[in-house]
Amino acid sequence: MAYTEVPASVQEFMNKMSALCEKDHPRWAENFKAGFANTLLTTVRRYDDGTTFLLTGDIPAMWLRDSTAQFRPYLVIAKEDEDIRSMISGLVKRQFRYINMDPYANAFNEEANGKGHQTDDTEMTPWTWERKYEIDSLCYPVQLSYLLYKQTGDTSQFNEDFHEGVKKILHLWKVEQNHDNSPYNFERETWRKEDTLTHSGKGTPVAETGMTWSGFRPSDDACIYGYLVPSNMFATVVLGYIAELYSTLFDDADIVTQAKELKAQIETGIKKFAVVPNKASEDVFAYEVDGLGGYSIMDDSNVPSLMAAPYLGYCDKEDPTYLATRKTLLSKENPYFYEGKFAKGIGSSHTPENYVWPIALSIEGLTTNDKSEKERILNLLVDCDGGTNLMHEGFDVNDPNQFTRDWFSWANMMFCELVMDFYDIRIDAHYN
Repeated sequence: MAYTEVPASVQEFMNKMSALCEKDHPRWAENFKAGFANTLLTTVRRYDDGTTFLLTGDIPAMWLRDSTAQFRPYLVIAKEDEDIRSMISGLVKRQFRYINMDPYANAFNEEANGKGHQTDDTEMTPWTWERKYEIDSLCYPVQLSYLLYKQTGDTSQFNEDFHEGVKKILHLWKVEQNHDNSPYNFERETWRKEDTLTHSGKGTPVAETGMTWSGFRPSDDACIYGYLVPSNMFATVVLGYIAELYSTLFDDADIVTQAKELKAQIETGIKKFAVVPNKASEDVFAYEVDGLGGYSIMDDSNVPSLMAAPYLGYCDKEDPTYLATRKTLLSKENPYFYEGKFAKGIGSSHTPENYVWPIALSIEGLTTNDKSEKERILNLLVDCDGGTNLMHEGFDVNDPNQFTRDWFSWANMMFCELVMDFYDIRIDAHYN
């Protein structure tokens, strides 16, 4: 079942947000209404088995990461609306069904139709659209299940698939602390080096650090160094969620112990290997490290990113190392920071040079306490929407009418979340 009209509770919330925006920021209201409705009307498929499938946008597949981000702002409505709550719970159920099929996959088909990248040299199935292993693909469904519970008290998402999936996640992350023991490999016949792993599909060499390895970034581009720091940060937060759930709701001491031990090991690895000097000799977080002395100072637009660390619940917005990192990322020291006639911000190797991403701009706004800076970014986003009232993947800082993807559901919802944040409507990602 797909939505043919906006549910009454969603319309009511959109009207509320429009009223808040209307006096001083009427264009925010236009874009909010367009983006908030777009996700429901174009991407949602609900099934009789109680699960929800969510298209990523203009690709007929569901990404574990994107689907969570697409639904996150609806959590504020789920408090009062049982049907929206059930829709989100249904997404979690489908996410964990997919994780149990293959915890190394990042994107899945709506049914076992064999669509997607079936010629990749890895263990594909008819259900799998793509099998690029990314830590965040496992973090996001746990995050959504936890936030749904904390926002609404709903526990229907915690079924057998969830419990089995949590065990698979813990096992996989422990295996990937020593990638030499990993069963995973991935190669693709392509001209684009970011779409495949080197060294016979195992990726570049790494040493053990306590962190857990990732083949790809949340951009679906290959990691240059194997330990993706923002994704490891996200993993520590999610492991905190798991420890809390299994000590308060499920009383499983073994899972609590596993989660706490793994969390501590990853945190130690981040502190020991991922804090590096920038050009000004200030301590900042590296984007990737290999445990062998290699690291990169940069950020990418996709979340988890270093910029997003407070948004993910990893640290406070005023954390000194985070602030030094943030300053560095918003400078030319970050090779993907672009500044032009109409905009400045963070782009990605995934899109052309001088293209900044609305997702990254929204995260920049969501991770500052400066209200005027949030306002500046929101104004920039609506001014650079290419006349569509929707957010895109990326746009040219010198010509916003040049953009990638006519509409991008994840980016739409990040914009909406920033508008909500400006008016002090937030979903807290920190665990107890």
